[in-house]
Amino acid sequence: MMIRDAPCSSGFTLVELVMVLVLIGVISAVGVGLFTSRSAFSPLVATQQLASATLLAQQAALAGNPAGSLTIDQTSDEFRFTVGSGTSISRTFSINRNGTSLNGASLPLTLNFTSLGALASGSDVALTFTGESTFQTCISSLGAVYQGACQ
Repeated sequence: MMIRDAPCSSGFTLVELVMVLVLIGVISAVGVGLFTSRSAFSPLVATQQLASATLLAQQAALAGNPAGSLTIDQTSDEFRFTVGSGTSISRTFSINRNGTSLNGASLPLTLNFTSLGALASGSDVALTFTGESTFQTCISSLGAVYQGACQ
């Protein structure tokens, strides 16, 4: 009499599959919570957008372009940074406020740059973006934008 071996079974059991699904569900629930609260990053993004718009206006002024001004404003939904307001080559950068507010200057605020790239007003401008976190931003009289209080 010949004894036959049972066929080798392969694959996963139902218990193993359910455990994997439960683990994926738990990990995704934790991961979604990290990305849904993006307003904590909004002040940083707004500060970086302001720095980019300021640099663009400063470069326009250095090139002798009439778009050497920057207008900063906030609506109920967004921040607006307009370079060269009132010219045919004006550019507007908008960013969602996400509960962030801008303090430190009355808005709308228009900054004009000289042909040397410095602020025409000759004085520093201090701005603070406040939300779940706070970022102080300074636009120096020389046109540099940096994080922190004006010195």
